[in-house]
Amino acid sequence: MIGYSLNELYRTVGVSKQSVQQAKKRQDSFDRELAELIVLADQLKEEHPGCGVEKMYYALRPSLMGRDKFCELFLELGYGVKRVRNYHRTTFSSGIYYPNIIEGMCVRRPFQVIQSDITYFHLHGEHYYLVFIIDVYTRLIVGYAVSDHLRTEANIRALEMAFQIMDSEPWSTIHHSDRGSQYGSHTYTQLLTGQKIHISMGLVAWENPYAERINGIIKNEYLKGWVVRDYKDLKIKVAKAVNHYNEKRPHRAFKMKSTPMGFYKKLIDLPTQERPTVNIYTEGRKNFLGISIPQEVYPREEPLAHNCPMEIINEC
Repeated sequence: MIGYSLNELYRTVGVSKQSVQQAKKRQDSFDRELAELIVLADQLKEEHPGCGVEKMYYALRPSLMGRDKFCELFLELGYGVKRVRNYHRTTFSSGIYYPNIIEGMCVRRPFQVIQSDITYFHLHGEHYYLVFIIDVYTRLIVGYAVSDHLRTEANIRALEMAFQIMDSEPWSTIHHSDRGSQYGSHTYTQLLTGQKIHISMGLVAWENPYAERINGIIKNEYLKGWVVRDYKDLKIKVAKAVNHYNEKRPHRAFKMKSTPMGFYKKLIDLPTQERPTVNIYTEGRKNFLGISIPQEVYPREEPLAHNCPMEIINEC
């Protein structure tokens, strides 16, 4: 056996014994912190199964590494998200429809525009249906329901839930959806008009993007990552997912610095002039024909600096 000296080895490779010891301490510290971080990541994935590695970074805010390093490392550790496409029709158009009055609109406050859509969830050979209503400005899910059928009752339950949440806001609201028969039903439209809520409808998916997006988030980031035993358990899991989305999930719309509920609460102390705006997607068409509240709908390419009162709208 050939004897050797570590000091001679350090001199040969051009490093000091002290630097080697310091490097070992740093590596040991990194390994310990990483082990703790993996435990937190596992807990987060259990609560939010579809959380991608970038959202994991903003939720965990690790001190030992930056975003890019975190994403690279945790992708290698197998924390990436697999996407599953959906192929099931949930909307059947009715003969009753309303014009799209939100295209190009500049949204300036909570509950100025809410959007709703229906999606499905496949469980043990059966299809169940989920209804969500989302506030465009805060991204809050304000109403939801789970059903084993496509009748209007579930949409009504979601809408009545939204009424309770929006009751504290006195301003008028626009309800936007696709032209599904549920949204065009007499009962549903009567509920809206009874609350002085204006009705807007789109023809294609990109005209209802916020509601379409929330469908995917709840299903792909939450439900498909959990074990859902039955219909009753599905209702419990949807409620759990909505609560986490509203209260804990950092949202890209707020630069990953706030949740929808956190953003909503901050607005209470924020002057109106300092509040951000949300511009709803438009193809450049001016949808003033048949509009019920023209003073609130602005083409994206011609934004106005102020809101004109109804009595002087023709002069503005």
